Amino acid sequence: MNENSNNTNSQTPPLGGGGVEFIYSWRWFGPDERITLSEIRQAGATGIVSALHQIPVGDVWEKEAILERKEMIEAAGLSWEVVESLPVSEDIKRQTGDYLTHIENYKISISNLAECGIQTICYNFMPVLDWSRTNLKVHFRDGSQTSGFQLYVFAAFDLFILKRNGAENDYSKEVVAKAKEYFQSLNDDGKKHLEETILYGLPGSMKTYSLDEFKTHLALYKGIDRKKLKEHLRFFLNHVIPVAEKCGVKMAVHPDDPPWNLLGLPRIVSTVDDLQEITEMIDSPSNGVTLCTGSLGVGHFNNLTEIAEKLAPCIHFVHLRNVIRDSGLNFQEETFFEGDIDMVGVVKALIEEGFRRQKETGEPCRLPVRPDHGHQMLDEIGKENYPGYSLYGRMKNLAEIKGLTIGLIHVLSEKKN
Repeated sequence: MNENSNNTNSQTPPLGGGGVEFIYSWRWFGPDERITLSEIRQAGATGIVSALHQIPVGDVWEKEAILERKEMIEAAGLSWEVVESLPVSEDIKRQTGDYLTHIENYKISISNLAECGIQTICYNFMPVLDWSRTNLKVHFRDGSQTSGFQLYVFAAFDLFILKRNGAENDYSKEVVAKAKEYFQSLNDDGKKHLEETILYGLPGSMKTYSLDEFKTHLALYKGIDRKKLKEHLRFFLNHVIPVAEKCGVKMAVHPDDPPWNLLGLPRIVSTVDDLQEITEMIDSPSNGVTLCTGSLGVGHFNNLTEIAEKLAPCIHFVHLRNVIRDSGLNFQEETFFEGDIDMVGVVKALIEEGFRRQKETGEPCRLPVRPDHGHQMLDEIGKENYPGYSLYGRMKNLAEIKGLTIGLIHVLSEKKN
């Protein structure tokens, strides 16, 4: 074998003869990110999950920009498998301002992505905030760093920094008392740090909201409850899913993180019932979900194995990570096998769905999967990256994902035979 081989087209076929071909993928925020495509390939990924963060939300993704990113990825010996995310504007979520123009632009972007060979789009419908944590640098037991959420800390921000009207009605008396005690223990730097942590920007932006900007965004959702937000999602899907189906594109809604209402904002992609309702809003093979075990898993009320089994035919994209959680709405990122999520049960359900799809179509089921968040570890501690999107932590998780999926495919295939 040529030790200097640069063959970028050879990929190891899936092992075990199973009906599902997991596409081992990696989220990459683009050429300005510290982690390079070369490093990602060395980490064991073959697929890239990326987005054009430089394009303003609501604008069209032109084919020239899509192809420029795609060619960059392919030149590194990788393939662009999933767009995460083609963002849904706040105007669309609220049905205000330029929302109809934004929907038309979204449809054009779907068509352009399809023409460039990209056929899976992950999106979310979370108002204002993408995901929320109260500590982005939890000191983990093994010396690495991870992230976590404590409800009383979040309440301290809501009650005493944001000072949202009616906030005290959203928490128990015990949480309010603990939040007050915690807030009083903070100095000015601690209060500023808490504010910046809660208001951290969307993935890829590395930017926080100012408190005044955030208050303005919250005020724009006045009068929009879960029912109204679901109506707006249905309206959006009724416009974009027919275009996606015509183009052969799979739309995969991402769950809320965390999966409960925050700061008076409704969350509508939080439970198995929510996901089932969304997949039934418009009957199409293009209307599906992203199974994110971490986002759903921080809710003690969610059983991820049951969700994977029930929603299996509609799962187009998978994020695998583990968490520990409690009934008090507190949680923390965990190692891949040691949290409260049954990762073996979840992956087994996905493989069984792969067998079903292969039997139905005669072709293996291609399912992009990526490590979702990873601990900051080794010599990366102290280096800048978007929280959860480290190199070594995700490389470790990707290796665990590969081992689990390949092993289970082999075992389950033998049982089938």
